[in-house]
Amino acid sequence: MRVLGTKLLFEFATEHPAVRSWIRNWVADAQNAQWATPQDIKRRYPTASLLSGNKVIFNVKGNDYRMVTTVAYQSQIVVVKWIGTHSAYSRINWELSHNETRRD
Repeated sequence: MRVLGTKLLFEFATEHPAVRSWIRNWVADAQNAQWATPQDIKRRYPTASLLSGNKVIFNVKGNDYRMVTTVAYQSQIVVVKWIGTHSAYSRINWELSHNETRRD
């Protein structure tokens, strides 16, 4: 997969060192993956949530943080839309949200 939005992830990791290794590992894993369906992601990340519009929510570092992505399965692209604390994530309705590029 081609991963877009890594700058957002690494900036977040600078501010939140506890997630640094998780992010580094996830980026490497995603870049080496060939996810053809949402079920491919669920096999690797069983706690990931699958939403409409090919959004996938990953639990980061247990469940302290959340990362929102959009996956284009046919073109093999994952776009990181948002990363933040679980409490900040809970304040957003991701099914309806159109402003997904912010982070808290």
